[in-house]
Amino acid sequence: MTDLNGKAAIVTGAGRGLGRAMARGLAVAGAQVALVELDKDVLNEAVAEIGGDCVGIAADVSKPVEGLRIVEETRKVFGGIHILVNNAGLGPQRFRNTDRSNAKMIWEIDFSDWQLFLDVNTTGHFVMTQAVMPHMLEQGWGRIVNVTTSLDTMTNYTNGAYGPSKAGAEALATMIAGGVEGTGVTCNVLIPGGPADTRMISASGVYANRALLIQPDVMNPPLLHLVSEEGGAVNNRRFRAALWDPANDAAVNMEASGDPIAWPQLGGQAIRPKGDPRGNVNTGRENG
Repeated sequence: MTDLNGKAAIVTGAGRGLGRAMARGLAVAGAQVALVELDKDVLNEAVAEIGGDCVGIAADVSKPVEGLRIVEETRKVFGGIHILVNNAGLGPQRFRNTDRSNAKMIWEIDFSDWQLFLDVNTTGHFVMTQAVMPHMLEQGWGRIVNVTTSLDTMTNYTNGAYGPSKAGAEALATMIAGGVEGTGVTCNVLIPGGPADTRMISASGVYANRALLIQPDVMNPPLLHLVSEEGGAVNNRRFRAALWDPANDAAVNMEASGDPIAWPQLGGQAIRPKGDPRGNVNTGRENG
């Protein structure tokens, strides 16, 4: 059992679904948890359910001033900040029904929806990371876990602005991870690994039987490892929670469920000029 006593965590989008499950898991492990949610009623319900040493903060994570307020309120209550789970997000159900028969093409969606999804699903990760990073770097210890989605979900043409916004969050995560390498701060990605039992998946058609969906609590075993002391050795990796078997040790699970963030194996195609330290002019392949 991971012991997170003495660690303070922020979980965004903590009122429902994956966020509430992860906030609960962190609290059970002994962490002090700030639950962040825009819907005050849902937030209060989550705080009451989880109990323990947690606090609710109603805020919009896409606004820099709100991100700073979240961090300062967390530090004021708990004395510090060690863990950030960037989970707040809007789902693809806004753009089509479960059977996708009514899906709009990407060029048909409203600009306001395009902007909203980028604001929450991508900019929210940036805002919160920017707000916590000075504190994590100063103390030489920090864990950032970002929730994105699968590549085929990002690129499915029926998912409207959801896919591009999550692809942006994926790229952002690997840039954060590269920047913090060797500092004592890490950044990793955690996803359920398939359709999860949240409000993003409407209860119709093949999804009517919710027991067949991935349950939110599967996020906790890999999450707790990533934010632990031992998790400091893991950076720039993405994990599919549904493949993490609590009966196995962490090394086995990291191999079975983990991959590099942002699919770098698909890159390396740029043809760079002679002398460019990032590439090999003879092959046109990037080195690293």
